[in-house]
Amino acid sequence: MPDLLLELRSEEIPARMQRKAAGDLKKLVTDALVDAGLTYEGAREYWTPRRLTLDIRGLTARSADQREEIKGPSTKAPEQAIAGFLRKAGLSDVSEAQVVSDPKKGDFYVAIVSKPGRAAEEIISDVMPGIIRNFPWPKSMRSGFASMPKGMTYGGIDGKGSESMRWVRPLQSIVCLFGPEHDETQVIPFEIDGIVAGNVTYGHRFHAPEAITVRRFDDYVASLEKAKVMLDADRRKDMILHDARDIAFANGLELVEDEGLLEEVSGLVEWPHVLMGTFEEDYLQIPAEIIRLTIKTNQKCFVTRPQGAEEGLSNRFILISNIDAKDGGKEIMHGNGKVVRARLSDAKHFWTRDQGDLPDLETLKASAAKFDLDLKKPLDQRMAKLDALNVTFHAKLGSQGERVARIRALAKQLAAITGADAALVDRAVVLAKADLRTEAVGEFPELQGLMGRRYALLQGEDVSVAAAIEDHWKPNGPSDRLPEDKVGLTVALADKLDTLTGFWAIDEKPTGSKDPYALRRAALGVVRIILERKVRLPLLSVVKDADLLSFFHDRLKVYLRDMGARHDIIDAVLTPEADDLLLVARRAEALTAFVTSEDGKNLLAGTKRATQLLAAEEKKGTVVADSVSDALLKLDAEKALWAAITAASKDASEAVAKEDFIAAMEALSKLRAPVDTFFEDVLVNDEDNAIRANRLALLKAIREATGTVADFSKISG
Repeated sequence: MPDLLLELRSEEIPARMQRKAAGDLKKLVTDALVDAGLTYEGAREYWTPRRLTLDIRGLTARSADQREEIKGPSTKAPEQAIAGFLRKAGLSDVSEAQVVSDPKKGDFYVAIVSKPGRAAEEIISDVMPGIIRNFPWPKSMRSGFASMPKGMTYGGIDGKGSESMRWVRPLQSIVCLFGPEHDETQVIPFEIDGIVAGNVTYGHRFHAPEAITVRRFDDYVASLEKAKVMLDADRRKDMILHDARDIAFANGLELVEDEGLLEEVSGLVEWPHVLMGTFEEDYLQIPAEIIRLTIKTNQKCFVTRPQGAEEGLSNRFILISNIDAKDGGKEIMHGNGKVVRARLSDAKHFWTRDQGDLPDLETLKASAAKFDLDLKKPLDQRMAKLDALNVTFHAKLGSQGERVARIRALAKQLAAITGADAALVDRAVVLAKADLRTEAVGEFPELQGLMGRRYALLQGEDVSVAAAIEDHWKPNGPSDRLPEDKVGLTVALADKLDTLTGFWAIDEKPTGSKDPYALRRAALGVVRIILERKVRLPLLSVVKDADLLSFFHDRLKVYLRDMGARHDIIDAVLTPEADDLLLVARRAEALTAFVTSEDGKNLLAGTKRATQLLAAEEKKGTVVADSVSDALLKLDAEKALWAAITAASKDASEAVAKEDFIAAMEALSKLRAPVDTFFEDVLVNDEDNAIRANRLALLKAIREATGTVADFSKISG
């Protein structure tokens, strides 16, 4: 069966877009071919900074013939309806249609339309231009001679003055080859904006810029390899990583690995060469985080550290070149070293300035008094400056200073619940946003919190305060660590709860996939802190909004399901007004253990039978007694059940009051035998109305007894 090779070669594609773009190309092309009636055995996408490539194997040579029946109107229908049917079916006269009889509907027309299959070459040529023209780049630019004004000439080509194709970077050539694995392939020569698909590509633009004629995928890969282009991005990543580790080890160092940076640099080079640069050791006085980000952000380079060291860096960095330089990379290393030293010089300047006094301390006294700040300390000065500048947090939620004041009040309330030192919590809150006014965070916003911690320790703050300044953002996702201690988790809770209540108050809630303020992440962070640090927090006393509580319930469900809890178990224990999420989680844990036990399974079956029978009778309007009457209990089985319900309800309620849900389940498990006996020996719908109402009240008592722990009706099985 034939194979298809497609290559779209352009100027440099941004590294962050390459992997997704290649995946999009594969999906768009294979979906279009399948929709057109072709099948294939396998497809794989490839990408480099200058090309997207698709290799499709085992493609059928043509689509199958199709036969379609188009049902038309009655033979007695008006001429206008029949004419519309003929147009739809592509018939020139009604005599070309068949007449079919239906016993109920009478005679009506049917058109039998046969569509012969099409050659794969025709289908490919037909679908490719639309896919390429409408490719879903996040950002794109117009290029090609069609975008030139009519009458303008460039390279001997006249501009069309029409709408040109949009592509992420100007498209330069297209390869489209189709044919059997071992025989000759053919070019499918579709055209886009003057670029005609062919069998010619180009290698590395410095080392091998000459044209390369290709026949099929295997010789395409081999030819590119000779022309200094490594097509497989994952192979480039693997090579970069291992060579970087090796060169670091050879110099007595180890690589500080960074998966995001590795993905990016593998998308910047077609023929990677790993080199090592240096900078002066004096720069190691700068915090490692600043050095790492400076080198990563500005030069896309990796940092190293001494072998076995957990902290600190060395003055060697690793860079990835796209050129196999004749001098072994000396000039490249020298040039990168110059840029790195210049950037580190800037970083050292930021670091030093942030530890000095601001020039306008006199203007900050009012803000300092508002937040109990000490203007002799650099970080306090930055917080006062943040407030004095009236820096906006959100147009409808006021300034950063106003936000800190809100968080401060909330944190005081929360400290009483978490058991954190109130004074340390207050100090951490008023300094938590101060590093927003530092030059280091101004240059590298991702260092917010971390720089605050460093500056706090430098000015002698308590270690818990310093840790809380860094951790007030945490957890920043499902796998991020939690704050280190009670001070940190209190500040983090206050920060997230203020964010959520604020945006709920101005009706800026997440909708569908849109969540611009990361409110789902904030709510999940609250859930994780509460459950993993076992915080007993009555949420409604803080958020005061039932809709926001429901939002927390949604995040709680996601969290518990990720932890392995069954959705029906969660629904059984989670009531709309439940605002103690830790208690809900404990109920779910106890209920899970119970319903998987033999007693639990049997009691669940009996309880479901009782509640279903009761619900059916209630729906019919059958009278159910308000309470069970001992005098109307005639049979031993119903007397035994009532005694068991009375005892189990008492014991379960007492256990629930002590929050001992396992004991509550054990108390309810004693209902199993009397419930089973009741349904074996007792007819609920007795002819005597009073006895029937009393027995239905027994069923209601079963529902109420189990309801002290969970809604058993929501549990499947």
